[in-house]
Amino acid sequence: MKTRPLLWLATLGLFYIYGFPAKGQSKIDLETVLQKHVKNYYGDLYEFMSLPSNAHIKEQIQPNLDWLKKAFEKQGFRTEALPTGGHPVFFAEKAPAVSPKGKLKTLLFYMHFDGQPVEPEKWQQASPYQPVLKKRTADGKWEALDWNLLQKNYDPEWRIFARAVSDDKGPILMLLAALDMMQKEKINSPYHIKVILDSEEEIGAPHLAETVKKYKDKLAADFLMVMDGGRHLSNEPTLTYGCRGIATITLTTYGPKISQHSGHYGNYAPNPALRMAQLLASMKDEDGRVTIPGYYDGIKIDENARKILAAVPDDPELIRQKLVFTQPDKVGGNYQEALQYPSLNIRGLVSANIGEKANTIVPDEATAEIDLRLVPESSPDYLIGLVRKHIESKGYVILDHKPTDAERLKFPKIVTLTENESRMLPFRTDFGIYPDRWLTAALVRTFGKEPIKIRMTGGSVPIVPFLRELNLPAIHVPMVNMDNNQHAANENLRLGNYVEGIKTWMAILTQEDVK
Repeated sequence: MKTRPLLWLATLGLFYIYGFPAKGQSKIDLETVLQKHVKNYYGDLYEFMSLPSNAHIKEQIQPNLDWLKKAFEKQGFRTEALPTGGHPVFFAEKAPAVSPKGKLKTLLFYMHFDGQPVEPEKWQQASPYQPVLKKRTADGKWEALDWNLLQKNYDPEWRIFARAVSDDKGPILMLLAALDMMQKEKINSPYHIKVILDSEEEIGAPHLAETVKKYKDKLAADFLMVMDGGRHLSNEPTLTYGCRGIATITLTTYGPKISQHSGHYGNYAPNPALRMAQLLASMKDEDGRVTIPGYYDGIKIDENARKILAAVPDDPELIRQKLVFTQPDKVGGNYQEALQYPSLNIRGLVSANIGEKANTIVPDEATAEIDLRLVPESSPDYLIGLVRKHIESKGYVILDHKPTDAERLKFPKIVTLTENESRMLPFRTDFGIYPDRWLTAALVRTFGKEPIKIRMTGGSVPIVPFLRELNLPAIHVPMVNMDNNQHAANENLRLGNYVEGIKTWMAILTQEDVK
C-alpha cells in the first residue's frame, strides 16, 4: 500500500513530460514527428506544383480541384467544389472525433491555389511548371540539384523553384503533410477544421464575396487564419494582423486622333505623354507624399500603435541595399509607419514606343494604370473621388469612354478614367484578443520564441467578406520566405520554410486553450 503514492507520482511525472492522454497535445514532440516523416512528402509537392493554375485559363483549374479532392479526402475530409460566378472554390471540412471544447471550436483557413501568369523565357529552368531543386553557389547564382537528394537529407537553404510554390500552393502542401503525419502518429486535432481554397485570388477574387454570403452557414467558424504571404524580411516567425486593400484605376490622355510626325506637328499638336506626366507629377511631391487634399485624412498613429510598429525589427539599411536605392519616400517615419497610410502607385505607364521601335511622332494617347492601397480609415470610393476632383482641378474633363470627335473638338483637356470593378478591402485585427494569444502560443511551441507581430502589411488579400459575413477575427500566418520572387519569374520556396511550415501547422492544429 505504501508504494502506490510513489507509483502514482511517477506516473504523473511521465504524463507531465510526455503529455496527458486526453489533454496534452501541446506537449507532443513536433520536431521528432517532423523529422521522422518529412522526406515522404516531396513527391506530393512535385506532383501538385506540376499542375498549371493560371486563373486566366479556365482549363487549368479543374485538374487542381481533382488533385485537392483526392488529397484532402485521403485525410478524412469531406470536400466540395463550391460553384461561383467564375471558377469553383474548393472547400474541405473535418469534424473532430469528440465535440470541441474551449473558447475556439471551429477553425477556418483561407489559402489559394491559383498562380500568376508566366513568361517561360524569363525562368532559369525548362518550365515554371516543372519544379527544380536548387542551391545557391558561391557567386550568388542558382545551381540545379537532383530532386532525389531530398530522400537522403536536406539543406534548409536549398530552394524549390516553380510558379505558385510560395504564392500560395506551398502552404497547402504543408498542411496536407502535417495532416498525414498526424494521422500516421495517431495525433488528433481537437478542432472542427474548415479549409477554403480560392481559385481566383490572383485575378482579384471577383466572386468571393458572393460565395461567402451564399455559403455563410457552411463557412461559419470562430477564427479565420490566412495562410498566405511572406514572413518578415528577417525570415523570423511572423504574425500579421492586417492588410491594406486595393483599388485600381486607368487614366488615358489624348493628343491628335492619329499619331503625327514630330517634325511637322511638334510644338503644335498637344502631346498626351507630356500631359500625363504633368498630371501624375501633380499628385505627389518629391518626397513621395500624395499632395491631393484630404488623401491622408483620418490616419492617426497613437502612442500604442507607434510602439507596436517600432517593435518590428526592420533594418532600413538592409532594405535599402536589397532594393538598391539611396533613400525612401517620406510618407511615414519608418517602413512600418508608411504601410499605415493609403498609397497612390503608378503601376504602369505607356505611350507609343521606345528603343528600336521608336518613331519620331507626337503620340495619339498615353495611358497610366494606378493602384491605390487602402487602409481601414479610407474607403476606395472616397479616395478615387479625391483623385477625380484633383484631375478636374487641373482643367480636365473626365469621361468613362474614349472621346468622340465632337468631344475632342469641344474640350481642350480630356481624361478617360475607368475603375476596375474588382476591389479588395483592408482589415486590421486588434492585438491581445484571445485568438491572438492562442495563435501566439502555437508559434512559440513551434519556434521556442515570440513571433514578430506586424500591425498592417502592404499586400492585399480578399478576406473582408469573411469578416463581415461571418463576424469573426482574422490573423495572417505567413510561412514562406519573403524573398520568394512571388508574381515574378523564378518564384521559389526556401526548403527550411517548407519544413518549418509543416511544424507550424501541427502546432496550430493541436494547440490547447490558453489564458
